[in-house]
Amino acid sequence: MSTRTAAPTRREQILKEAARLFAERGFHGVGVDEIGAAVGISGPGLYRHFAGKDAMLAELLVGISERLLSGGRLRVEESAADPEVLLAALIDGHIDFALDDRPLITLHDRELDRLRESDRKLVRQLQRQYVELWVEAVRAMYPALAEADARAAVHAVFGLLNSTPHLGRPDARPGRDATADLLHRLARGAFAAAADGA
Repeated sequence: MSTRTAAPTRREQILKEAARLFAERGFHGVGVDEIGAAVGISGPGLYRHFAGKDAMLAELLVGISERLLSGGRLRVEESAADPEVLLAALIDGHIDFALDDRPLITLHDRELDRLRESDRKLVRQLQRQYVELWVEAVRAMYPALAEADARAAVHAVFGLLNSTPHLGRPDARPGRDATADLLHRLARGAFAAAADGA
C-alpha cells in the first residue's frame, strides 16, 4: 500500500497540531490562538480553515475513522482472498495508526463525547464497519472461531494496539520497528490463542 509523500496542506498542519495540543492538555485546555501559533498563523486566521475547535475535533475523529475503514477495505482488495496475507496487513495497518497517530487515540478516549450527536454516531458507525471487516478476516483465518468470540478478540487486539499512548517516554521504549514487530506478534498471538480455545 503506497504512502503519501506530498507536503501536508495548511489544513492538515492545523489538524496535526490541534490533535497534539488537545491530547496533551485536553480540548478545553487549548485555545485557537495556541493552535494558530503552533502552525505560524493567528488564531483568527484559523477560521479561514475551520469554523472553530469543535469542527477541528469532529474532522479529526471522523477523519481517522474514515481513514482506518478505507485502509482496511483496500487491504481486503489487495490480499487476493489470502487470509494470512489479509490478517497480517490489517494488523500492520492498525499498528501504523497506533504508532504514528497516538494523539488521535488519546483524543478518541477523552473527547469523543464532546462531538455533536450526528458526528459521534458517524464515528461509531464507521468503527462498527471497521470491526466487522476484521471479524470476517479473523474468521477466514480461524474458521472454527465463533463470530462472537472473533468480535471479542478483535476488540481485545484493538485495546492492545491502541495502548501505545501509554508505552512511556519515547526514549524509554524500543525503536519504532521493534515496537511494531512486538505489537504484531502480540496481536497474532492473541488471535491464535482465541482460536485454540474454540
